[in-house]
Amino acid sequence: MQLIGMLDSPYVRRVAISLKCLKLPFEHHSVSVFSTFEQFQAINPVVKAPTLVCEGGKVLMDSSLIIDYLETLAGGQNSLMPQAAPQRLHELRLIGLALAACEKSVQIVYERKLRPLEKQHGPWLERIGGQLQAAYAELERELQHQPLPRDGSLSQAGISLAVAWSFSQMMVADQFGPEQFPAVRGFAEYAEQLPVFLATPAA
Repeated sequence: MQLIGMLDSPYVRRVAISLKCLKLPFEHHSVSVFSTFEQFQAINPVVKAPTLVCEGGKVLMDSSLIIDYLETLAGGQNSLMPQAAPQRLHELRLIGLALAACEKSVQIVYERKLRPLEKQHGPWLERIGGQLQAAYAELERELQHQPLPRDGSLSQAGISLAVAWSFSQMMVADQFGPEQFPAVRGFAEYAEQLPVFLATPAA
C-alpha cells in the first residue's frame, strides 16, 4: 500500500500513525496538493489528501474511510477501536470532536493563507474560531470526566486527538490561551513522546 500526502496534514498523519499501530506495511510518499498538484493528480484525479493506493491499484480517500478499511485488513487483532457499544460510543464522540477541530483549524489556515488579506472575512473567521474553541472545550470535558490511558497503548481517539491538537498548535496557536484545555494539551504532549509519534513527525 502507498500513503500519499504530506505529514503536515493532520489527516495524513492520522492515517500514517494508524497504519503503524495496526502493524500494516506501507510506503509513504510526501506529495503536496499545492506544490506538486499535477503529480498528485496523476495518482488521484480528485487531488485529496490523504490518498491510499491499495493493492491492485484501487484508490481510497478520506482519513476515516481509509482507517475503516485498514481496520478490516488488520482483522481485529490490533484494532484501535473498542467493540463494546458504550466504549465505542465514547471513542466515536472523541474522534468526531477531534476531526471537527482539525476541520476548523484547516479552514482558518486556508482563509488566512489562500485569500488576500483584504478579502478575508472577519465574521467568518470569528465563527470558525468559535467552533474550534467549542470542539476543544467538549474534548476537555470528556477527558476531565474519562481520561484516555497513558500506558503506552493508543486508541483511534487518542491518535486523532493528539494529531488534531498538535496541528492546531502548529498552525493556529493564536486561537488559544496558554492555560486553556489542560487535559487535551497534557494528553497530546504525552502522545507526541511515544515512539510511533516521534517516528511520524508533523513538521
